[in-house]
Amino acid sequence: IRIWNAETGEQAVGPIWGHTSAVTSVRFSSDGSRIVSGSCDMTIRIWNAETGEQVVEPLSGHTGWVTSVGFSSDGKQIVSGSSDNTIRIWDVETLQQIGDPLRGHTNSVNSVGFSSDGKQIVSGSSDETICIWNAETLQQIGDPLTSHSERVTSVAFSSDGKQIVSGS
Repeated sequence: IRIWNAETGEQAVGPIWGHTSAVTSVRFSSDGSRIVSGSCDMTIRIWNAETGEQVVEPLSGHTGWVTSVGFSSDGKQIVSGSSDNTIRIWDVETLQQIGDPLRGHTNSVNSVGFSSDGKQIVSGSSDETICIWNAETLQQIGDPLTSHSERVTSVAFSSDGKQIVSGS
């Protein structure tokens, strides 16, 4: 993992080592103090964005590659998607998984993200669907969205949480 200065193009921090396989996803916390990363080594790691030091022990539980990670806007939770077809939510303070894995996709979960208010999660999958989840009850909201004819590789909420954009 490397952190770059967006104004100068120079490397600011890194390389950051720790994962034992390819890093598939990285995200800053909303305050910019931490980075979360997911990897083909099936772990999630949290890093200090200033120093590149690992903050806590790796989060593990997925049985496939971690394909996508993200912080909630308050930085208290992490969402992760995996090639094991599940989505998991993690408590950053306790480092414990919150509830059971979210199951609804029939193929790899390629992209996940929180709404800006942290109340919903969106996921996109190789099963060509998009699911919306209640982040508090961990239940799927409505039926999957099904207009894509190939795998969904990227999803995100608009800043007001009223729209979802997806790429396939």
